[in-house]
Amino acid sequence: QVQLMESGGGLVQAGGSLRLSCAASGRTFSSGLMGWFRQAPGKEREFVARIWRSGGSTFYSDSVKGRFTISRDNVKNTVYLQMNSLKPEDTAVYYCAAGSSMVIIRYDYWGQGTQVTVSS
Repeated sequence: QVQLMESGGGLVQAGGSLRLSCAASGRTFSSGLMGWFRQAPGKEREFVARIWRSGGSTFYSDSVKGRFTISRDNVKNTVYLQMNSLKPEDTAVYYCAAGSSMVIIRYDYWGQGTQVTVSS
């Protein structure tokens, strides 16, 4: 019923930029919380960024702070991740996630992921 679909991944050179998008769809679903995660080969999934429905409260991991920006369009039910100054260590499969609560950090739905590869 609830589906998330990421797009915008690809291959870029170090120092370049990419913008990821994740569209949420589903009957009677409202995403109070949306976030981005990533998983590199041989590593555990790690948190990247999250944003609440109001758009006024965001949080980033230290590794991407100052380089990545998360935003959302509630009319389109879409969350974005603008990635600048990309580094080879940013290479990973990026997943978006969504939760219905507006007060609890809980992710109920996950996308299939999109590959981001940063070459040196």
